[in-house]
Amino acid sequence: MKLTGIDHIGIAVSNLEESLVFWQESLGIEVLGIEEVKEQNVRTAFLPVGAVEIELLEATAPESPIARFIEKKGEGLHHIALRVDDIDGAIDELKAKGVQLIDEKARYGAGHARIAFVHPKAAHGVLLELCERKK
Repeated sequence: MKLTGIDHIGIAVSNLEESLVFWQESLGIEVLGIEEVKEQNVRTAFLPVGAVEIELLEATAPESPIARFIEKKGEGLHHIALRVDDIDGAIDELKAKGVQLIDEKARYGAGHARIAFVHPKAAHGVLLELCERKK
C-alpha cells in the first residue's frame, strides 16, 4: 500500500453554516464547496489549508454516523483521511494483515473520492479513512 499523504481531517459539526462562519471569517479560509452525500446522510464542506483540507461534516438524518458521533462525543475531530493510490489494493493488504475494517469494499465519498474506513479499535482509538482521488 502506498500512502501519499494526509488528504483531509474530518470534523463533526452540528450546524455547517454556523461552523463556516468561524473558519471563513475568523481564519480567512475559503470553502471549496458544500456537498451532500445522501448515501452517508451527511453534508460536507471542504476548506483547503496548504496541501491538506479540513472537512466539516453535518448530519442530515438522526441515524447518520455523524449524528451518533455528536450525540455520544459532541462536536470535534471525527477522522483523519490518508490518501492512497489504490484503495482496493490497500483494503486487500489490510485485510490480509488482519486489520479490523469498517468497510471491506470501497464506497463513494465526498469530493468524488472512493473511501473506506479502518476501525478505531485497529488504530488505537483513531478513526482512519482511506481516500483515493483520481484527478
